[in-house]
Amino acid sequence: MGLTKQYLRYVSSAVFGVIGSQKANLAYVTLRGGEKGRHVAVAACEHVFIWDVRKGEKVLILKGVKHEVTFLCPAPDGNHIAVGYEDGAVRVFSLLSGESDVTLNGHKTAVTTIGYDALGARLVTGSRDTDVIVWDVINECGLFRLKGHKDSITQALFLEKHNNLLVTSSKDSFVKWWDLDTQHCFKTLVGHRSEVWGMVLLDQESRLLTGSADSELRAWDISYLSQEKDEGEPIEKKVKSLLGDNDEGDEEDQDEAMDESPADGNEAVLELFTVLSKQEVAQAMGRKLKKAKKKAAKLKEDAEQEVPVPEPEVQKTLSDQITRLTTIKASSKIRWVDSLWCTGGELKVALLLQNNTVETYSLKLLDSKVASAANKTSRLTLAGHRTDARTLAFSSDNMAVLSASGDTVKVWNRGIVTGGADKTVRFWDFELVKGQETEQKLTVKHTRTLQLGEDVLCVKISPDQRLLAVALLDSTVKVFYMDTLKFFLSLYGHKLPVLCLDISHDSTLIVTGSADRNVKIWGLDFGDCHRSLFAHDDSVMFVLFGHHREVWTLAVSPSGDYLVSSSHDKSLRLWDRTREPIILDEEREMEREAEFEESIAKEGEPVVPGETEGEAAPAAKKTVETVKAAERIMEALELYRAENRKMEEHKYACGHAGKQLPPPKPNPILVAFGNVSPSRYVLDVIKKVRSSELEVSLLVLPFPYVPELLSLFNLHLQQGLEVELICRCSSSCSGSTLA
Repeated sequence: MGLTKQYLRYVSSAVFGVIGSQKANLAYVTLRGGEKGRHVAVAACEHVFIWDVRKGEKVLILKGVKHEVTFLCPAPDGNHIAVGYEDGAVRVFSLLSGESDVTLNGHKTAVTTIGYDALGARLVTGSRDTDVIVWDVINECGLFRLKGHKDSITQALFLEKHNNLLVTSSKDSFVKWWDLDTQHCFKTLVGHRSEVWGMVLLDQESRLLTGSADSELRAWDISYLSQEKDEGEPIEKKVKSLLGDNDEGDEEDQDEAMDESPADGNEAVLELFTVLSKQEVAQAMGRKLKKAKKKAAKLKEDAEQEVPVPEPEVQKTLSDQITRLTTIKASSKIRWVDSLWCTGGELKVALLLQNNTVETYSLKLLDSKVASAANKTSRLTLAGHRTDARTLAFSSDNMAVLSASGDTVKVWNRGIVTGGADKTVRFWDFELVKGQETEQKLTVKHTRTLQLGEDVLCVKISPDQRLLAVALLDSTVKVFYMDTLKFFLSLYGHKLPVLCLDISHDSTLIVTGSADRNVKIWGLDFGDCHRSLFAHDDSVMFVLFGHHREVWTLAVSPSGDYLVSSSHDKSLRLWDRTREPIILDEEREMEREAEFEESIAKEGEPVVPGETEGEAAPAAKKTVETVKAAERIMEALELYRAENRKMEEHKYACGHAGKQLPPPKPNPILVAFGNVSPSRYVLDVIKKVRSSELEVSLLVLPFPYVPELLSLFNLHLQQGLEVELICRCSSSCSGSTLA
C-alpha cells in the first residue's frame, strides 16, 4: 500500500478590510458610559463591529460562527442588540460583555427585519421565508408564527399604544395588520403597486407612512374603534382597540401620493422630511385660504360684469403636513440609514455606503421647518478598500500583507505595542500623513492604552493575536485578551522581575527569563508552570521560540503558515495553518451531518387530511438540537421505566419470600447525579433543554412516551416541583397528543 500525502488544515483567524457589509443595516448603539450617538454597529460578514465614529476605531466585536449577518436591532434598554443571520437564527448579544446567551431558531432562511416592543420584552422577526415570528425574550421562546405574506418581509412594527397590534410590510406590495390576541390578520393595505421597503408610524400612531420601490411615499390615516363595553363595565377599564370604520370614512384613508426618492441604495442623496404639528398645519391652511380669497377678490374686480364668484376653498394635501427639511449628499450610493435625536435639537445621521464606507452627519433643527446645513462629522475609510481587492502579497518576514484594489494599495500589519515605566501599555498603528509638501510620511498613531499598577518591563503578543503578555516590576507576568484588554491570567513564580519573554508559534506556551537566573515554561491555558530551569549564572536577557462571496485572489506567506484571501464582500481573511491533519473520511462525515441538519430544517409541517393552513403556527422549528434533546428525554423515560420495573420485581420477590429483601442497586446514572429519584432525573433532563428548543423537542416525541410523561408531570405538580415549567411542557405534550 502506497503512502498518501497528508495535508494540514487552515482555519480562519481574523477578518479585516471590511467596514460594513452591504447585506445588513447599521444602527446607533450606546455603550456603557459612552456618549449618545458616538458608536455605530455594523455587520462585518459573520461578525458585528462596533465603531467609535469619533476616533474611527473598532471598540467591540460581537463574534458570529459561520453565517452572514443580515439585520441588527438594538434593544430599548440600550444594553443588548438582536442580530439576525443568513440561516434564520437570531442571537441576542450583551453590549456590556460582548457575549450572546440567547439564540432563537425559527426561520428557515435569512432574517430580513427585527423589531422590539416598547418594553423590550417581545421581539418580532421577519424573513425571506415570508413568515413573521413573535418571540418572548424573557423566556427565550417563540410565541407564535404569523403566515399570510407571499414574499420577503421588509419591516415589522409593534404599536406602542395598542400593544396587541402588529403591522408588517413585504415585497409582495401588501401591508398587513395583525391582532396578536387572536393571531390573525384583520386588514390588508393594497395601495402599492410594487415592493414596500419601509414604513413609520406618525402623529401618535394615527398615521402610517409607507415607502415603496415606485419612488412614492404614501400616507394612511388610522382610526381606532374600541370594543363595546358590557353592561356595568367601568369606564376606566382599558379595553382592546382595533382599527375600524368611523363616521367619516374608511379605516385608512389614503392621501395623495408624494413623489420622492427615499434612500434605498440607488441614490447618493438622502432627503429628510419633517411632520408639522396640527397648529402649524392650521396656520399654513389659514395663510393658504387668505391667499385664495385675495386671488378671488382680484378676479372679481377685473371682471367687466358682475358675475357671482364662488367662495374659495382650499384642500389639505399631504405636502401641507409633511415638508422637506433638507438633503444630505453622500460621497457614494447610500445602502442603509439610521438617525438619532440628541439633546439640544441635534439630529445625528449615519449612512452605510455601497463602497464599504460609513459616514456620519449632524444637523440642528432651528424650528419645525428649517434646519441647519448638514455637517459631516466622520468618515470611516482607512480600515478597508472602496472596491474589491484583486491582488494580495505577503512580506518576506510574514508580518505584513499588501492588498490592492482599483483605487488604493494598503499595507496591513499588526502595528506595535510598547510598555514603559509610566505603568502603561500603549498600542500604535502605522499611518501615512501628508508632510509640508506633496510627499507622505510614515508615522505611528496612538490607538489604545492599558493602565497597569506596576512598571512594564517587556510585552509580547501571541502569534494568533489573541493574547497580550506583560512582564511587571512585581515579578509577575499578566496576560490579557487583545481585543477587549480584559485580564486573563497571572503567572507567579519568579523571585525577581521578568526581563524577557516569548510565546510559542501555536500560542500554547510562554517562556519567561528573569533576573533570578531562572527560565520558566508556562501553559497559556491555565497559567501552570510546566518546567523551571536554572541555566545561567547571571540574569536571562533574551529568549526566542524556534469568505461569503466570490474569492478574487489569495496569497500564501513565505513560511507557509499563513494564507490571506480577498472576497467580493470587501473582506480580507487571514488563515492560520494548524497541526490538525485533514482526514477525508471525517470530512465526508461532517458534510453528511451538515446535509442532514439542513434537510431537517427544510422539512415541511405534517399534513393532516381535511385541514387547511392557518395564519398562525408554532414559532420554533425542528433542528438537530431539538432532535437530540428529544432523544435525551426518551432515554430518561426509558431509564424511569427500567427503574420502575426493577422496583416492581423487587416488591414481588419480597412478597414471594415473605420477608424484606435488600433493595436493588440504582442505575449508575442516578448515582452520578446524587442518588436522585428516576422521576426527578427526568425533570432534570427537561430543565437542561434550552428554552427556545423545548416546545419542538416535546412535539417530536413519539406518542408512546407522551402518556407516561404526562403522568410524571402530574406527580411533579403534586409535589410542587417546577410548576411553571411543568405547565408549559404539559401544553406542548397536549398539542403533540392532539396531533
